[in-house]
Amino acid sequence: MDDDMTKVIAKGRAEDAVATETSFVKRALSGHASIGLLAGALIYLIAVTGAMIVVAERWQRWEQPVMVETGETLSPAAAQASLGAALAREDGLPKTEHLYIRMPTPDLPRAVITTDNRAWYLDRQGGIAGREAHTWTEFVLALHINLTLPIVWGMILVGALGVALAALLVTGVLAHPRIIRDAFRLRTRHDPQLARADWHNRLGVWTLIPMLAITLTGAYIGLSYAGAGALAQAYTKGDIEPVYSTIFGTEPAHDPTPGALPNIARALETLAAREPDAVPTYVVVHDPGTRGQFVQIIAELPRRLVYGETYRFDSAGTLTGTVGISDGAIGRQAAASTYRLHFGNFGGLPVELAYIAFGLALAGITATGTTLWLRKRQRRGLRGERLAAAWSVVVWGIPLALVATAWLRAIGGPDVPLVAVFWLGLTAALAIAIMRPTLAEPKRLMRVLAGSLAVTGLAHMAWFRSTEPGVLAIDAALLVSAALLALVARGPGRHAGEAPPRQQGKRADQVTGTQPVSAAR
Repeated sequence: MDDDMTKVIAKGRAEDAVATETSFVKRALSGHASIGLLAGALIYLIAVTGAMIVVAERWQRWEQPVMVETGETLSPAAAQASLGAALAREDGLPKTEHLYIRMPTPDLPRAVITTDNRAWYLDRQGGIAGREAHTWTEFVLALHINLTLPIVWGMILVGALGVALAALLVTGVLAHPRIIRDAFRLRTRHDPQLARADWHNRLGVWTLIPMLAITLTGAYIGLSYAGAGALAQAYTKGDIEPVYSTIFGTEPAHDPTPGALPNIARALETLAAREPDAVPTYVVVHDPGTRGQFVQIIAELPRRLVYGETYRFDSAGTLTGTVGISDGAIGRQAAASTYRLHFGNFGGLPVELAYIAFGLALAGITATGTTLWLRKRQRRGLRGERLAAAWSVVVWGIPLALVATAWLRAIGGPDVPLVAVFWLGLTAALAIAIMRPTLAEPKRLMRVLAGSLAVTGLAHMAWFRSTEPGVLAIDAALLVSAALLALVARGPGRHAGEAPPRQQGKRADQVTGTQPVSAAR
């Protein structure tokens, strides 16, 4: 009798344990789906543009492939000459308080000088070679960094989405008890809903560690504005400059009395003699043409993750000190390392390709996650044709809108309103899809996107006839992407919004946002 009672108690405890695990998984899945649905569209947009801007400098050359290039270096004498050349074109414009010379790099061997009013490419002698007008690339950057909103509010929103994405990654893992066992399981020959769930899970598992690093650094960068504002309110009476000075250094008191232009040629020569391994990326002149002016040179350091060290010079080109980004407080070094870790601009081409893959994987995870939820609603008898159509526009319409804005930039010039066209066009497409869901059939949109990518790549190659490897690589990537999309669009499978076969309903109805509930047991 005692043995029977013991077995009953043990069985009851086992059932309670299973119920507890199942309840925990369900709660994790519920939170996972809620966060994903709320932020999915914006996260998808950030993922797509993030994959693109890993090679932003190559996109700049692709957008303006025929500009004069200086090579991978700009001489100190040419940098000095560019100051007068740029400021001579500022007559009648607001006075420039900060002037930047972007030094050439292997990925973008073009020197650029930027005032508070304009930006110009430089020739080898430091003369003006033409207007810098890669406005489409800047637009894509703005979509990723601040969603084209005012910079502070946009970066805070993107940072909050980074927190949401980190929560999605964590809840996705918690909702997958067999994460190790199922790490390479793909049920591609069964119900497409299961196959989609497996791809959603596997992409999340395979990219989990780097994705967390990218997500958390992005959240840090975006929310740093909010954090700096909170610290300013608490400790400096709302003045945000002292907060940022703890990382980026302070500026001396300004003397607006007119003076000669600074000797940046000597500053560059001094840096080359003192730090021969440092590679200057920016020369910044504060308040040029005044006695209070000073010069900062930001230079990358070999084998360091920090974005660079900042060297300060007076107007005569004499070194006065460094900010201490590379050898200062550990917190400063950590903060300065988040940028390269987030954007993947370290380690050369292999790291860039890996970051592009991570961005595309995140886009795939986001797209399949919401599609899983939509299919699950349909299997439960809830109508969702309009939601499915709207999501199809998000998934395929965003890349189409980016292609359309690139053509608009090419045809209309650098001053066309890309931001307004993108958001108004996407909003109109969503409205049409909601009113006429059949027009947003996914494979139709895929074929349109494939055709637009192919035409864009071929037209760019034929028109500019560029032989630069980076430009050719982008054209080739457009053609390969078009071919893959066309191949997928021709393959078998049901379209989004189409009801599944009745005989598969029972098993597919168990599919959750990450895996079948039955498998979780």
